[in-house]
Amino acid sequence: MPLPSPATSAWTSERGRLLGIAYRMLGDFGHAEDVVSEVAIEALREEEAGARDVRSWPALLTTICVRRSIDRLRSQIAVREEYTGHWLPEPVSDDRLPDDAAADREMLSLALLHLAEQLAPEARAAVVLHRAFGMTAVEIGGILERTPAAVRQLISRGERRLRIEPGRPSTRSPDRAVLEHLVGAIENGDIDGVVATLSDDAILWADGGGVVSSALNPLFGPERIARFLRGVLEIARHHDPARPLTAEVVEANGEAGLLLHYAGRDTYTTFELDADGLICGIRQVSNPAKLARMPH
Repeated sequence: MPLPSPATSAWTSERGRLLGIAYRMLGDFGHAEDVVSEVAIEALREEEAGARDVRSWPALLTTICVRRSIDRLRSQIAVREEYTGHWLPEPVSDDRLPDDAAADREMLSLALLHLAEQLAPEARAAVVLHRAFGMTAVEIGGILERTPAAVRQLISRGERRLRIEPGRPSTRSPDRAVLEHLVGAIENGDIDGVVATLSDDAILWADGGGVVSSALNPLFGPERIARFLRGVLEIARHHDPARPLTAEVVEANGEAGLLLHYAGRDTYTTFELDADGLICGIRQVSNPAKLARMPH
């Protein structure tokens, strides 16, 4: 049996890390897998052409992956603008993430993947490579064909937009005990109990993709969020009066969230906490196409 080529060996070894880069860049695991497959093809072409001496296959593979991710992200911007309702990233159960992809949880949470949508592709790449993979401005500059000073500016501005500080954890999510308390409140239909955990400026984003009914625009404030949740509970009770809704704590994107089941459908929900420990952000993904990599 012939030995694998250097390109193939390197790609096999680096695949999990490349997938982690592409997923953080795109917020879509299927597209990330496509990018990583494209990296393999391009690496083999480089090897067959023999056009240059490859000093570091991991560095070359990283460069190809980032540039391909940037190209794909640009092409997806127009698609997401036409998306029905609010677009949220695709959540992925922790047990389906390769170890290398989830090794560092920075820039992996649904909240940060969502916030990163506001960054230009190059800025998103710079922040991802720096925060999640510890790459220097010099290394990132070689990939993006920017000066180190320009990269440092991209990182600084990107971190400010994402509300993260150098050397500090990015977003806060509730611990399992808080989520278990929410499970009890939700399953008992205690909407007021859920609303009591919300900050005055809480926001709920919902993604049904036009496939299932959901809020088409963000909901601001506890009162509007409460009305939305009561509507969900009413639908659930109409479908199954005996047991309208169930919830369980699951691990996805390196954090704990709630997987809700009601009216024959699943919804994955994550919560973001403010400095006082109140819920300031709720993200609900109910588009079935985006829940394929979640427990069922």
